[in-house]
Amino acid sequence: MVVIHEPFAVEIGPQKLQAYLALPDDPKGLVIFAHGSGSGRMSPRNNYVAAALRKAGFATLLLDLLTPLEEKDRSNVFDIALLASRLSLATSWAAERADTGSLNVGYFGASTGGGAALMAAAEPDARVAAVVSRGGRPDLAGPALARVHAPVLLIVGGLDGPVIGMNRDAFAQLRGEKELVIIPGAGHLFEEPGTLDQVVHHAVRWFLAHLPKPGEC
Repeated sequence: MVVIHEPFAVEIGPQKLQAYLALPDDPKGLVIFAHGSGSGRMSPRNNYVAAALRKAGFATLLLDLLTPLEEKDRSNVFDIALLASRLSLATSWAAERADTGSLNVGYFGASTGGGAALMAAAEPDARVAAVVSRGGRPDLAGPALARVHAPVLLIVGGLDGPVIGMNRDAFAQLRGEKELVIIPGAGHLFEEPGTLDQVVHHAVRWFLAHLPKPGEC
């Protein structure tokens, strides 16, 4: 039985990025969330996914990739390189902590956060074991897609129109282990009954396959 502890507030980096860290006993890995434009650590959908991941034995880190002042400049919301750098900062922060430093890290990106997660995972020194994108814009990672070595799962709603094509194009550029899942009847936000639970199922499956260290499953 997994013992689940309540998330607690932390601050990350010189920007004092606001975040919630949650640690089940003996976690299998750490999943860091990269939210989409206009969203953050309070995102109800990402918190729903995070709660399910904790039940599966993973630690979670939900953070605001921008400060409140930075969010006022809308150009920052779509600055994928900036968002990716903040994700890398959070990964380094977690690596230096006693309670998370030994854990393999996965990224869960949503919307523009999907592009940021993949761009961060493409860095030469990236310490990322797996990436999951929900309704993401992986195309925004551009040429970085070909440099991603971590296993990548792209999840797209079957009703998400042009975003399906964007994900298929990005999928073709990925060079490592990869999978594309299209969930029938789901829109961009996966608000339709049961669709977010399907996202949870696939995310848990992917992270269980790639985050736990040998002998920890």
